[in-house]
Amino acid sequence: MGLIWLSQIIRILEFQYSISNQILDIASTTLLALPSFINPLVPFLIVIGSFMLNSKIKNSNEIIILKQYLSIRDMRVLFKLLIFFTFIIYTINNEIISKKFYEKYKFKELEIRNNLKLGSPVQNEFHIDDIVSIFFNKKDDNIFYGIEAIFYNQNQFIVSESVLIELSKSNFNLVFSNGERLILNKIEKSKTVFDKFTYTLESKKYEDLYMDKDHYNTFELISHPENDFRNHGHNKIIQYFFLLLISLVSLKIIFFYENKKNNLFNFSFIFLLILSIQVLNSYFIYLLSNFNSFSLISYYAINFIFLISTYYLINKILK
Repeated sequence: MGLIWLSQIIRILEFQYSISNQILDIASTTLLALPSFINPLVPFLIVIGSFMLNSKIKNSNEIIILKQYLSIRDMRVLFKLLIFFTFIIYTINNEIISKKFYEKYKFKELEIRNNLKLGSPVQNEFHIDDIVSIFFNKKDDNIFYGIEAIFYNQNQFIVSESVLIELSKSNFNLVFSNGERLILNKIEKSKTVFDKFTYTLESKKYEDLYMDKDHYNTFELISHPENDFRNHGHNKIIQYFFLLLISLVSLKIIFFYENKKNNLFNFSFIFLLILSIQVLNSYFIYLLSNFNSFSLISYYAINFIFLISTYYLINKILK
C-alpha cells in the first residue's frame, strides 16, 4: 500500500519540481486515490487473512475460548456474514466511493500540476521560467501579498498589494490589485497607477482534465463508446466473480486442518493459483482489446472455465 501511495506522489511530480512547500498537499491528495487502488488488492487480502485465521483457529487461546461459546457451525455462519459484508463494502467502494474520491483526486492533481508549472514559491520568491519574478511578503492559497514583480522581456516593474494566480480557459493569468506599473523599454516609458491589472501568460497553457477509466462505474464503462473503456467494464464484472471465488475458497481455508508443513505447501500453491487467474485475465483483456478474433463471449467463457476449474481444484486440495 505504501508503494502505491509513493508511486502516486512520483506520478504527480514527475521528478521535475521542488516539493519542499507542497509535500503535505501532495501527500493528502494521493490519499484520495487509495479507494481506487484498494479494490484490486481486496481478494488477495482476504486470502492472506484466511490463512492467518486458519492458524489462529488452531493455535490462538482467544479462539479456543470463543469455541466454548460458539460451535464450528456458528463460527462458519459468523465468517460467512463477515465475507458477505466484505463483498457488499467492496461493491459500494468499487461503484460509488472510489469513483467520487477519484474525481476529487484528479481535480486536485490537476490543480497541483498546473500550480507546479508556474514554479514553486521559495523564500518569498516566485519565478516563472524567464518570464517573470515575483517577490512577496506572505501567501494565502493562490493569492500573494506585498508584491514586487519584474517582467524581463518587457522591462516592466510592478508594485502592488496582491496578485492572484488565476486559471482561464486556456492560459494562466496574474491578476494584480492596487498598485503601480513602471515600463522602461524602447517602445514605451511610462508609470501608471491601477486598481486591477491582468497579465496573461499565453505560453503557459494548463493541463485539461482527462476522463480515464476510474472516473466511471461498471455500468457507465460497458456503455462507453470507446472499446478500451467497455473492456475495462467487463473486466470489473469478472472481478466480482473472482471475488466470489475468493469468498468461497476463504471459507474452506479458514476451517481447513492439516499439519503445518503440508499447510505451508497447500496455501502457497493456492495463492499462486489465485494469482495466476488474475495474470491470465490480464492477458485475456489484452487479447480482447487487440484481436478481433477474440470476442467478448470468448473472454467470458474462458474466464468462467478457469474460475470454476480453480474452485474445484482448490476444493479438492482442501478436502
